[in-house]
Amino acid sequence: MEVIRHDVVLVGGGGAGLRAAIAVAEADPELTVACLSKVYPMRSHTVSAEGGAAAVAREDDSPELHAYDTVRGSDYLADQDAVELFVEEAPIELTRLEHWGCPWSREEDGRIAVRAFGGMSVERTWFAADKTGFHMLHSLFQTSLKYENIVRLDETFVTRLLVEDGRVRGVVALDLRTGSARAVLGRAVVLATGGAGRIFPFTTNAAIKTGDGMALAYRAGVPLKDMEFVQYHPTGLPGTGILITEASRGEGGVLLNANGERYLERYVPNKMELGPRDMLARAAILEFQAERGFKGTYGPYVHLDLTHLGEAKIDERLPFVRELAIHYVGIDPVKEPIPVRPVVHYMMGGIDTDGNGATELPGLYAAGECASVSINGANRLGSNSLSECLVFGARAGRAAAAFAREVDDRNEPAVPEQARDEEGRIEALRGKSGGERIVDLRREMTSAMERGCGVFREEDEARHTLQTVAQLKGRYTDLGLEDRSRVFNTEIVSALELGHMLDVAEAVALAALERKESRGSHTRTDFPARDDENFLKHTLVRFAPQGPKLDDKPVTITRWQPEERKY
Repeated sequence: MEVIRHDVVLVGGGGAGLRAAIAVAEADPELTVACLSKVYPMRSHTVSAEGGAAAVAREDDSPELHAYDTVRGSDYLADQDAVELFVEEAPIELTRLEHWGCPWSREEDGRIAVRAFGGMSVERTWFAADKTGFHMLHSLFQTSLKYENIVRLDETFVTRLLVEDGRVRGVVALDLRTGSARAVLGRAVVLATGGAGRIFPFTTNAAIKTGDGMALAYRAGVPLKDMEFVQYHPTGLPGTGILITEASRGEGGVLLNANGERYLERYVPNKMELGPRDMLARAAILEFQAERGFKGTYGPYVHLDLTHLGEAKIDERLPFVRELAIHYVGIDPVKEPIPVRPVVHYMMGGIDTDGNGATELPGLYAAGECASVSINGANRLGSNSLSECLVFGARAGRAAAAFAREVDDRNEPAVPEQARDEEGRIEALRGKSGGERIVDLRREMTSAMERGCGVFREEDEARHTLQTVAQLKGRYTDLGLEDRSRVFNTEIVSALELGHMLDVAEAVALAALERKESRGSHTRTDFPARDDENFLKHTLVRFAPQGPKLDDKPVTITRWQPEERKY
């Protein structure tokens, strides 16, 4: 087996990963950082983010107000020390990104343009038309190219963390172009692999969002935190799940039911279309249950009406929305409303980390959607996530660099046996005979997750989902594969991804079953009230051979005591 050595090993080539790589390179030019990405970095899911990134930019705003909005939006489950750190550093990071070439939209007087987003008290979302993620990722990628100590290993799929003497020592990765496994050793490892929306059947997430980093950390003994909190975005295209950005509503778009009513007057009358995502997603489902939705091939939907904005404004501020609507549903939003429905969008939970991205496993760090710092708690406010990638990607990179400089790694770690075991596991999948098929197990998993861990949840369905996922994990051992090739064997990749997804799905289902309250995106119909006395705490799910184990840890409260969340 080929063995490669670097000082820092970074897994993931999206916004958080590239920002972490740059932070390592800037912290110490003598350190080498290997950036391993399952896809070419410009295909990372960050590229699809549309609406913008949140940071204080105006005289009517302040870090305190941004922090309060974030804490309230989280339904008081965010760690407030992490939130305060985040809001102070977000403007610095977004300004730095402009210096690296990100073309933020601007006002006529030259100031950075900001738009309204749900749950925010003032306009604070920086944007680049409605292709913000695209421009951010380009700026990060081109900046990373100037550092010779950043070594890219594209189309490389990490399948295991190497752990020896109580700390991480590197990873095992499958080179998709050759089909060969290799060990990539490092003094520190940073996971920045994104979320896990693909454990559900209907999601805005790219096909690569299969919870890889979460599963890697989980299997290595690091707990997953707050996994029950899964965000549904209220405006996805029926059938495809393609996101119609919240910027559409920030620019003045309205939601209408089949009766032509702005139905949000019944649910969030003071915020309407700019209410938090969890509340808007629940409102749409309740409209469907009341038979006030439109009926379509892919189920009920509502209308997002932009026609009153006019062609000039749509082409200036929302050109990508227009392009998506025309190409994928044959509707020009200048002339008619867009059909939309709630769709799985974001995981508030993830790898448990501190404010520097450090996990409880020495040398292992995480940032971005795969991590839970937690600034998002039970519900993320739109446009905080892109800023989070920058702030905590940078912090994780700097912390990993410091760890790599200080650790004594002169003795060769005894990890070759682990690496060879993992190589054998991967090779055993090649043409493996078995009675189960990836597509069947994956379909049953996503269906069960939708039933038991969807917008509304209750005891029996959540328990059935947990039991179903456990059964699927058993059936996974009898998986059958047909492709014996080595070059770009996508069947092996799909099989490995399915294993990751089943681990993550089980953690979500267990946490959803055991949180007997309603908070943020987690709505239990059998426990409709928020219960601060018993559940103002983070859920931790830990891996165990006999099945996942539940633990918890306190929420850090610094300034804002929990109060009723009203808009």
